[in-house]
Amino acid sequence: MAVMDGLTDVRGLRVGHSQRIGDGWLTGTTVVLAPEGGATAGVDVRGGGPGTRETDALDPRNLVQRVDAVVLTGGSAFGLDAACGVVDWLEERGRGFPVGPEPEQVVPVVPAACLFDLGRGGSWRARPDAAFGREAAEAAARTDAGAPVPQGSVGAGTGAVAGGVKGGVGTASTVLPSGTTVAALAVVNAVGSVFDPATGALYGDLYGGRPLPPSEARHAEAQRRLAAARRESERRSAAAVRPPLNTTLAVVATDADLSPAQAQKLAGTSHDGLARAVRPVHLLNDGDTVFALATGARPPEPEGINDVLAAGADTLARAVVKAVLAAEGVDGPGGVFPSYRDLYGGP
Repeated sequence: MAVMDGLTDVRGLRVGHSQRIGDGWLTGTTVVLAPEGGATAGVDVRGGGPGTRETDALDPRNLVQRVDAVVLTGGSAFGLDAACGVVDWLEERGRGFPVGPEPEQVVPVVPAACLFDLGRGGSWRARPDAAFGREAAEAAARTDAGAPVPQGSVGAGTGAVAGGVKGGVGTASTVLPSGTTVAALAVVNAVGSVFDPATGALYGDLYGGRPLPPSEARHAEAQRRLAAARRESERRSAAAVRPPLNTTLAVVATDADLSPAQAQKLAGTSHDGLARAVRPVHLLNDGDTVFALATGARPPEPEGINDVLAAGADTLARAVVKAVLAAEGVDGPGGVFPSYRDLYGGP
């Protein structure tokens, strides 16, 4: 575990959130800013209903080798407008892929992915736009290097829900024996559940051998409260009775010097972490997407690449658990979404 146990333990990365809550709003945007000069990137999309932007550019066979930022946002496809605000913000600072002889002639490379949270604050039309992206980018730029990342019901996780329980943003990091850092940031908004319906134990905790499952009495009471919350959500919001539309998004990063192909492989193996912490996962109603970033601060270690790949999955599973434990319950016009801590207690 690294110093802050978060994505910013990978030196050079900064994270900023923008959100709006109340008056029909329950949504937001999260921006991961790469260091000056960008970061090598890859992506792996496994959900059946993704909403993305510029992910094809990250194919190792294509021209783009580095990205300037990654945007994770609520608002479904409408929320992808948030990336425009980040692109404009980067262009104003001369950051991007050079396309001409002048310093300002750049095209920022900003892949993005969205999750479904429409109507959860009460208003169907309350969704992020370019202003959200700019605000999140500015928030990221204001942070000090290595600053802790706010978790829970913030940024893209503001309106997130996982299997009826409030989701959110979580982040974690690991330092390998070689000194290489691998970190993850997850926005948990899944059709599937983050806990075992038979016991109430968080799936992601089962792999870490951490807490014992809740008592049978507490679990029974939690299930009763969750069922009541779902009925009340259906009564309050027409959106709640539609087929669930969700999506879990993540950024996994390392300071290792990876090639674009290796970064893409890291994004792919990191999906194993989602499969450990969310069940079922990668459904047709999900758009599960994992981005990978490599800053290249540490020299390549060909014999250690498998350690980085394995750590990506382990660290992402832990980030999912932290997101669920940090989330705060919501009781509003768009529905009732209790947090895991509301139901089972905990830190």
